[in-house]
Amino acid sequence: MKTPTTQVDEIEPRAIQRADVAPADGFSLVVDGHFKTRYDSETAARAAGGELLGRFPMLQILVYDAATGRRSPLQ
Repeated sequence: MKTPTTQVDEIEPRAIQRADVAPADGFSLVVDGHFKTRYDSETAARAAGGELLGRFPMLQILVYDAATGRRSPLQ
């Protein structure tokens, strides 16, 4: 005898940030030319970028400011 299958009533959309589209607000890390994680403050983005650069020194990491559209290197 077959067991009845359950159907999901509604599937929630996933919040995925595309690597080829610039974020609309906040700050984001740009790793080797691709947008990565979004942050609300520049200090949080720089801290995460510094930690990532410490583990992988060969990466090129920039901080993108969505308000001005500028990319700045970690210092």
